Amino acid sequence: MTPETPATPVFPDPRAPHVPVLLDEVLAALSPAPGDLVVDATFGAGGYTRALLDSGATVHAFDRDPDAVAAGRLWGETCGQPVRLVLHPRRFSELAEGLAEAGIARVQGVVFDIGVSSMQLDQAERGFAFSSDGPLDMRMSQEGPSAADFLNEADEGEIADVLYRYGEERQSRRIARAIVAARPLSTTGQFAAVVRKALGWRPEARGKGAPKDPATRSFQAVRIHINGELDELVAGLAAAERVLAPGGRLAVVSFHSLEDRIVKQFLREASGSMPAGSRHLPQIASAVSPAFGKPSAAIRPTPAEEARNPRARSATLRWAVRTDAPARDLQGSFAA
Repeated sequence: MTPETPATPVFPDPRAPHVPVLLDEVLAALSPAPGDLVVDATFGAGGYTRALLDSGATVHAFDRDPDAVAAGRLWGETCGQPVRLVLHPRRFSELAEGLAEAGIARVQGVVFDIGVSSMQLDQAERGFAFSSDGPLDMRMSQEGPSAADFLNEADEGEIADVLYRYGEERQSRRIARAIVAARPLSTTGQFAAVVRKALGWRPEARGKGAPKDPATRSFQAVRIHINGELDELVAGLAAAERVLAPGGRLAVVSFHSLEDRIVKQFLREASGSMPAGSRHLPQIASAVSPAFGKPSAAIRPTPAEEARNPRARSATLRWAVRTDAPARDLQGSFAA
């Protein structure tokens, strides 16, 4: 590449190929322009970041997973030229603080791709999936208590509450009893087997048109719990509201009803469409000027994308444009 070549890098992915979900729709929602500052709050394998860099934007990418950050740094080494990418090895709930440390007060866009990444799911040693046996880990940051620690040490009632609240598992108490009786658990295969046995599910039940593996809900619940994912989402949305400039755009891709419910209600309240509070989002006064314009309707992947990328099937995108009103004074988990 010659010095005269415009700096619009497309980085090779050192890991398995990653297909970002709803990419065209996310780019349309963010409408990035050359020179814009955009936050990729969930860097992962960098799918959105690559497209944003190609648009000419400068990207501040956040991820608490050290593997994702290391891969992003490898991009810069491979490129061999100044790159419009700033990596922040921290939680996206801390994006306002991370930007402030970089001397940035306002950005033109923020995108979230909520939940576990394909890169994490595909690594058996990370313990996020039961498709292949691995350590019962599930920690996004690779620090703190693991899924095994929680399942082996929590009491039966706490486990049942987590499965019900975060997995919407109706048989949570039955599964919790089975987990306690089967301790100690150390692998994803053991955990999945306990759940399946508790619910009377047999491997031969798999097949076209069969219900999904019942262990899915329990894995989701434990992962959300040990990573504090819903609290992170709430705090991250509030941080995005604080850092977006007037006219800036917020785009959020979620993958299950708990996440989408929080995003939907946040945008409704922030736009003045639904001033009442909830158990996740605090009460706001109706006299407060809307922080966002009317949010988009839910955007779902096309059948063609679902066929091309099965992970997209449960994805939902919602987006909205920041107004010039001051950021709201949000209390509780929204405190700055």
